[in-house]
Amino acid sequence: MTDQKTHTRRGEEWLANAGLRPTRQRMSLASLLVGDGQDRHVTAESLYDAACRSGEKVSLATVYNTLKAFCDAGLMREITVDGSKSYFDTNMSDHPHFFWEDSATLSDAPAEELEIHRLPTAPQGAEIAKVDVVIRLRRT
Repeated sequence: MTDQKTHTRRGEEWLANAGLRPTRQRMSLASLLVGDGQDRHVTAESLYDAACRSGEKVSLATVYNTLKAFCDAGLMREITVDGSKSYFDTNMSDHPHFFWEDSATLSDAPAEELEIHRLPTAPQGAEIAKVDVVIRLRRT
């Protein structure tokens, strides 16, 4: 089986497992995200650039909407850095991230090395839904 067929099949399976309709744009973006079997940290802009380089005719707005649909379907999660920049992660396991300030990129940090001993008590009428850990790095 060719690489392209493998990438397409993986994208199809990824969408099918979440019950998402396989539109042309979703299929193309899914293949870029999971086609090679590797996890990705992308921004909407970086995925848009990759789609354009692959010859896909897609708008940046469609990429944003598709990433939101993938997150809503539980295929990806959004990680916000600095309250404004969103990254999208295909690795759905609980794990911390490194944010590389010089390149503005996100990578996985080793979860087995993270220890959180205590969290603050949630305010009355609220519960902690999840904890995102982003460790900012500066190269020396």
